Order: sequence, then structure tokens, then C-alpha cells
Amino acid sequence: MEDKLIVVTVLGKDKRGLVAGITEKLADVNINIVDIEQSVIRGLFSMFMLIDLENSTVDYEGVKRILRDCSDNLDVDITTIPFSEYKKKIVPKRRNIQTLTILGLDKPGIVAGISRTMSNLGINIEHIKMIARGELLAMEMSVDLGETDKEKLREGLRKVGDDVGVDIVVQPEDISRWRKRMVVFDMDGTIINSEIIDELAKSAGVGTEVAEITERGMEGKVEFKESLRKRVAMLRGLPVSVLENIRDNMKLTPGSEELIRTLKGMGFKLALISGGFTYFTDELKNKLGFDYAYANELVIRDGKLTGEISGDIIDSKKKAEILEELMKKENISREEVVAVGDGANDQIMLKNAGLGIAFNAKEVLKKVADGSITKNNLKGLIYCLGVNERYLKSGENK
Repeated sequence: MEDKLIVVTVLGKDKRGLVAGITEKLADVNINIVDIEQSVIRGLFSMFMLIDLENSTVDYEGVKRILRDCSDNLDVDITTIPFSEYKKKIVPKRRNIQTLTILGLDKPGIVAGISRTMSNLGINIEHIKMIARGELLAMEMSVDLGETDKEKLREGLRKVGDDVGVDIVVQPEDISRWRKRMVVFDMDGTIINSEIIDELAKSAGVGTEVAEITERGMEGKVEFKESLRKRVAMLRGLPVSVLENIRDNMKLTPGSEELIRTLKGMGFKLALISGGFTYFTDELKNKLGFDYAYANELVIRDGKLTGEISGDIIDSKKKAEILEELMKKENISREEVVAVGDGANDQIMLKNAGLGIAFNAKEVLKKVADGSITKNNLKGLIYCLGVNERYLKSGENK
């Protein structure tokens, strides 16, 4: 037989010695294992092998006899088929492997919905594995885009994510995924579960007016510097005691404290780059242990806000400039940076990072991000960095 490559699949109840029992018999007749993958799912053992008979002392029929004996002795099902029956005579296509991280509550239809979207886009699924299951389901799917445009993939994932109720993040399956060294966060609506300026405005009696401007700014409908100056001017005369009360009662986004603690334990540099105010970012820096914190400085005189901002305003462009400064300071590349934000003011920062995550965000930000995560799944960011449930339970993140 001309075909020397054989596909072998093994399925059965898991027990010790299965891999050794099969591979030793193959080694005895000088058969080389070209590729192998084995897993156990709830006591069910499965193994895939691609073996080479080029230098074997037996032919294909001999291999089948050996594996039949293994099947009987080990009480597993073993099938063999020549690789040529799988391989099609086609012109090799460009490979473009991307990893999807799927996060959400476990329910039927998740894999079906995503796989149907991949099929409709002409994208091949190469590998699927579960990396966490419990309060939060986390799954990885490796797909080959081939000639499919990545933006079409993003659009398809946004739609299917909404349809099946999961968050999906897509990133290249290359070495850069495992080399992330810094995570940069927005503050309002991301690390904390509110917009500080809206809280200040309520106390100043202009809550409705300011919230409306904030919402339009989040959607990218008004220029940020203009809208921030306008909103802060409406806070003139607000006592510092109000700022102190809001600062002392800031509500963290569920999962943010655990996420920060885990990332610090893994050795990441952490930064806050906010269009909010230093009065609050400084508190979070001290409380949560951020390495860096940048925000706008409110002018205070005689214990009250003047309605002014000191220095340059941190808008979308300034956030990107600060990110560049941090990369130079830490001597890291953009591929080693993760950026997380929720509004239009975070667009350039997310675009310029190796991995940009839109958190509970408006559509304007989702369109430029590598994926989106909703409010209940913030700690799922950890799984996008190659971490699995076993690591988190090992205690290394304490």
C-alpha cells in the first residue's frame, strides 16, 4: 500500500495504562507517531493519532491486527483509516488561525450557534476545549479564517454573541497572545460600576442635564473635551465633602477586585487611564494596587469646585499618548498590552493595544474592539490571557 500515514482513533472508558498499552505495541513494530491528541471528558477516554508506517516492520493489515488485539485487551474501540481518504487534492490555502474565547452562563445552543456562524462565513473550526465551567462558562475555539476578512468574523461574532447570550473575544493564535505584560483600564463604568461625574451632578442638582451629555459622549455623538468642560462647569460650588462621600462609597464592578488581584499575582503591570478625575483614580490606585493612574484634575478652591479642570484634558487621543508613554517606560510592545474600556473615549486606546476589550460598551466601541465582555463577565478577561480554571484553583493567584 502506497499510503504510509494512518489515522487511528480510540474511544472508551478511561483507566490507567491505555496510552502506554497502545503506543508500546506500535513502538514494538517501529511505527512512528506523527501527531497525537488525547483527552478525558467525564470518564470518557478519547485519543487521536496520526501514525507513519514508512519504517514499520508490518504493513497496514498487520497494524490493524495489532490494534484489534489492543482493543480486545484494553476494552476500548479502535478504528483505523488511511490518511489519504481524509486528505483532499486541493491547492493549499492561506492559514490564519484565530482563537475565540467564549464567556457566559452555560446553556444549550452555544456551540451550535457559533459553529453555524463559522460555517456560514466559510471558516473552519480546528479545535474546541472547555477551560472553565461553573459560575462562568469559558470555552476556547481555534478557527482558521483562511481568506475570510477578520472584520466579517467580528461582525458575525457580535451578532451570534447577542443571539445566544455570550461574550466572545477573538485574537490571533500566535506567540503574542502568551506575552501580554500590561493591562490598562478605563475607570468609570469599567472598574467602578458608575459614572462619577453623573454622581457629582446629582449632588449639584444637575443630574439629568449632565447624564444626558455623558450618554451622548459615550456614544461618540459629542466631542469629549467640550462635553467634559461643559459638565464640570455645572459643578461649580460643589463642596469637597460631596467628593469625599462619593469617593468613600464607590461601588466596584462585580469581579473587578478579584480580576485585579489575579492579574497582579500573575505579574502584570496595571494602569488606570481615565477621562474621570484624579480624586477618584488615586483612591483606586491605593486601594487596588494599580501601578499607574492618570485622570483629569478638578480645580478646588476654598473647599469647593471652581467648575474648571487643571491642565490638559484626557480625551481619546490623550489616552493613546499615555499608553505609548507607558509602553516606552516599561519597555514593552503594543502586542503585549491589553486595553479595557466602555466608551467612545477609549477607541484609540483599544485600537492601539495588542488586545482591545469593549466592556459593557456602546456599539461605537464594539466595532473597533477585538471582543466585548458584559458586566457580569469582567473576571472572564483572565481566560482571554491563556489562563485556565486549574491555574485559578491552584492558589497561585492569592
